[in-house]
Amino acid sequence: MKGSFKLGKIADIGIFVHWTFSLLILFIIFINYRSGQNATQIAWSIVFILSIFVTVVMHELGHALAAKRYHIITKDITLLPIGGLARLEKIPEKPIEELIVAIAGPFVNITLALITGIFITIPNTSEQLMAELETGVNANNFFLNFFLVNFWLALFNLIPAFPMDGGRILRALLSFRMQRNTATRISARIGQFLALGFILFGFFTSPILVFIGIFVIIGAQVEADYTESKFMLKGFKVHDVVMKDYPKIDANATVKTAVALVLNSQNKNFLIIEEGTPVGTLNRDQIIMALSKKGEEEFIYNVMDRNLIFLDANSLLENVFELIQLNKSRLMLVMENNEVTGTLDIENLMEFILINEVTTNKAHDKN
Repeated sequence: MKGSFKLGKIADIGIFVHWTFSLLILFIIFINYRSGQNATQIAWSIVFILSIFVTVVMHELGHALAAKRYHIITKDITLLPIGGLARLEKIPEKPIEELIVAIAGPFVNITLALITGIFITIPNTSEQLMAELETGVNANNFFLNFFLVNFWLALFNLIPAFPMDGGRILRALLSFRMQRNTATRISARIGQFLALGFILFGFFTSPILVFIGIFVIIGAQVEADYTESKFMLKGFKVHDVVMKDYPKIDANATVKTAVALVLNSQNKNFLIIEEGTPVGTLNRDQIIMALSKKGEEEFIYNVMDRNLIFLDANSLLENVFELIQLNKSRLMLVMENNEVTGTLDIENLMEFILINEVTTNKAHDKN
């Protein structure tokens, strides 16, 4: 994530903090100063917020270590003002695996709350509890606050607002009885409905709830669309969508040639060849960048992308969908019998999904 600074590594997982996290610290200092707190009280508040974000890292590590059990790599964990974000290589699709990975995060918070609860005295009445908390975070109530926050973090994350932990738990449970795409769609709609509640409630209480609500609405739709697209590819193989006719540019040509091809066609991705052999790829954005930095007389072989992505023609599209998504700006080569039989890019794949969806819907309408 852009604007993030690396803090270190835990279990070979990079831990990053986004620069906006500093705004949260400044906001806390400002609010506490405005309320008349002294330097010691403000310092305790800052230490408490930092301790909570340590628990956020532990929460995300819970997901990461559970995913590692199923051979899923976690790329990194980033701390944001609204919480943590663990980037898993992929989301487990087996219901039991997704259930365990999703529940691992809240389980960490529940465990921390239970451990803390052993060493503190919890007030017997709500009046006593409020009296303990109304003075702000200090040495006397630090661990009581820590206990309560972890307890509420666990409960909040278990709200079935997909793609939050609770929403993923809901999808996993639904997936035991129905298709994953249907379970995702139901979970996404429930999550978006609850997110509207977050936003409305947040307007009167906390702006953080507004941000979380917006994140849930967008995240739920993105993942629902992704899962539906992947479902539409079931049963199809790479050779079903391969492009036999694709634009080529000679590696010894100039950027000027590539610019002319962009202007004279709708093509955005080009295969670079040298003596008939593929040696790289080039997309429209790379061509424009090369024109800006190198000029139109620069040779293609100096600006092309040499990292070729190969797809087996007989691979199931649903199995390589994530790879294609990760390389959405590239032209990929389709191989069969150790020969290049065509190419594939994300646009061609999405057109195939759209056509397949329309065809399927028409077939259902007839029935």
